[in-house]
Amino acid sequence: MSNKESASVNGSSIQQLVTKAHHAQVIYETFKQEQVDAIVRDIGKFVFDNAEPLARMAVDETGMGSYEDKILKNKGKARVIWNNLKDKKSRGVIGEDIESNLMFVAKPMGVVAAVTPVTNPIVTPMCNGMFALKTGNAVIFAPHPKAQKCAEYLVLEFMRIVKYHNGPDNLIQVVTDGSVDKTQQLMQSADVVVATGGDAMVKSAYSSGKPSYGVGAGNVPVIIDRNIDLKDAVSKIVAGASFDHGIICSHEQFVIAPEEDYEETVRLFSDTGQVWFTDNQEEVQKFREVIFYNGHLNKDAVGVSAYDVAKMAGISIPESTRLILLPADGSGSEDILAKEKLCPVIAILKYQDFDDAVRMAKANLFVEGAGHSAALHSDSDDHIEKAGLELPISRLVINQASSLSAGGSLANGFAPTTTLGCGSWGGNSISENLDYKHLMNVSRIGRIIPDIAVPTDEEIWA
Repeated sequence: MSNKESASVNGSSIQQLVTKAHHAQVIYETFKQEQVDAIVRDIGKFVFDNAEPLARMAVDETGMGSYEDKILKNKGKARVIWNNLKDKKSRGVIGEDIESNLMFVAKPMGVVAAVTPVTNPIVTPMCNGMFALKTGNAVIFAPHPKAQKCAEYLVLEFMRIVKYHNGPDNLIQVVTDGSVDKTQQLMQSADVVVATGGDAMVKSAYSSGKPSYGVGAGNVPVIIDRNIDLKDAVSKIVAGASFDHGIICSHEQFVIAPEEDYEETVRLFSDTGQVWFTDNQEEVQKFREVIFYNGHLNKDAVGVSAYDVAKMAGISIPESTRLILLPADGSGSEDILAKEKLCPVIAILKYQDFDDAVRMAKANLFVEGAGHSAALHSDSDDHIEKAGLELPISRLVINQASSLSAGGSLANGFAPTTTLGCGSWGGNSISENLDYKHLMNVSRIGRIIPDIAVPTDEEIWA
């Protein structure tokens, strides 16, 4: 960003940014589906094509996550989100219900305030921007201060793409001299809010007086059922829990394993060559204290490598280690290791029967993470249904790496996103994955249903 461009944005008040965005959105609202889709596609393709430098930029600025994994994340999210969006109607008439004789017309919400986190400084702005523009909106980003450079760079590149397609100035903007105060002003001034960040920020979004989508905390328990391919389950759990240094909200936090398979499960984790395990209680306690400093999540441990977490605890482990496995003393409030850790450390506990496993998972979720996600490795339809019925979650990931799948993939039906709603359990307005549909209004045109037989009172109350 040039000094002139930076000064221009810095000199704008929040209200000026919103006014500019409204003017741009009025113009953009006239764009046809193919024009909109060309812009949205190219934004995703930019992140896909520049995955390596964007990953480096994110790691260098935030100090969080794995460079190699962020490359995969940039490519993977760009790929799956565009694949889901490319054939969807979002402008004008988007469909009809023949049986009800209804026609559906999509209309934009206006200006989207997108509050983006330090943990996901590239793909969350990309995702929110693609959703907002897909539905004819303008968007203003309010990034975390530790991800400011990433946001500013993305906005310049995204606007370059908009201009290439003859789109209006100021369709995409960023608050460059941000603060909590300015972020709150933005949320109060925009037409709709998408907030991804800490609990305080999400609560602020919901109290802004504007329609808001926020997300609750993650804390994914993963149950290993009996009579499954144990090696396959362990391999997927390691892939999910270690990805991007455990920084993803949907990553596995707590393994619940059958008691008779416990020792074999631990051995299989170690045999991957990527997992370091200790059952030395002094060492386990050191990890508790370094991850949860004075009972609260230690920000210095968030998103750093397994080797660095161990180093902070004064414990030497191989530098090649991707994941640390620790035995828990219990579930729920019985052990602080049952909470979300946001680093490549996962706890493990044994269960007696499947009812016991579900009870443990539920206990963990009610301490932290209710409404978010759980994972289950099982071939039993009965057990899958039981977990789905009893756990307070918005999504149950079956036989997949949770962190790589809960936010949507090419192989499952979850809507591809970076924002995972947690329902009323998590104080959220939605209990599904946020996607473009949540950022558009829909007008319904209703005609009389031809040849409908209107029931009599007797028929209605029979």
